[in-house]
Amino acid sequence: MSDLQIGLIALGVVILLGVLVYNGWQDRRVRRQMQEQFPPTDEDPLLGGLPPAGIGRKEPGLAMGPAPVAGPADAVAASSADEPAEEVDAVAEAVIDIVFTLPVPATQLEQALSTLVPSTGKPVRYFCELPSGQHCAGLPAGESCCSLQMAVLKANRAGALTAIEWSTFWTAAQSVAERFDGSVEGPEQDDVVQQAQALDAVCAGLDAQVGLALQLSEPRPADQLRDTLTDAGFARVGKHMAWVAETGAARFTLLFDGNAVPEAGGAPVSRLDLLLDLPNTPADSQAFSRMASVGRDLAQRLDAVLVDDQGRSVASASDATIDKQLSSMYEQLLKAGFEPGSVRASRLFS
Repeated sequence: MSDLQIGLIALGVVILLGVLVYNGWQDRRVRRQMQEQFPPTDEDPLLGGLPPAGIGRKEPGLAMGPAPVAGPADAVAASSADEPAEEVDAVAEAVIDIVFTLPVPATQLEQALSTLVPSTGKPVRYFCELPSGQHCAGLPAGESCCSLQMAVLKANRAGALTAIEWSTFWTAAQSVAERFDGSVEGPEQDDVVQQAQALDAVCAGLDAQVGLALQLSEPRPADQLRDTLTDAGFARVGKHMAWVAETGAARFTLLFDGNAVPEAGGAPVSRLDLLLDLPNTPADSQAFSRMASVGRDLAQRLDAVLVDDQGRSVASASDATIDKQLSSMYEQLLKAGFEPGSVRASRLFS
């Protein structure tokens, strides 16, 4: 065997050892990043002891009892008890860190982000570190930022964060870093996508909406209906009307012919939909019976018929059974770490 062959063999061994060492280093780095995103706990923060669910978000609905009525459910959001608003949610969000060589005025960052960060189906929140070392939510006016965190939501009712979406946010972060002489760090794309799919699968198994409908005997002016609804206990919450309990909590929303509150002088309305969005409402042991009772009261006031989406009348004898089923779903949401009506739940189930 010639010296050249021996040299080539030795070189091959060195290269092979180098590849093995590099792969080991990469594996440890990925594991460390995963641990940072999901700190070890006694219970999986995503699964929470629930049986595995299939990948892919399903349409919100309740298999037993009345089927859901499709429509927005942004009217019910209570203050968070599980996730402070000024902190990153490691379970629900993937974070890109941008560290600047010199502090950057918050106003300049805000302008850059408004033009560089795309508007997608996945919301992004911003956090920054001030020169004093204080961490803040958002970009405080009159301050400068030493670093910026982009917290991208991993999943919502539009589905899991995709590789393309993550790549888009990453490219935007790189552009911000280049503009202000900074560096970018963050988790690997494959890890983020995998976590997003797992989170989306869990949320899909917990997502449920229950709807009832009031079929009016004849179309009624929207202005007249709003007055009646206000007398019955409904209040304007954002673009919708919601039934507000004595505690001040909004329990379910109301849609006019499947839409938000119509403008004054709008077209007459022939149908009102009551929508109970479980993840976005505080847990209630009488969630369905309460909505059905209000629906029956409205039916009398408006000369309407209360039905489910199949056009069947809603018998009061089934209220308690459905209440029990919904209570079990509320418990599953809480066990999984998504307190019904909380800020975290409102992010994921929107």
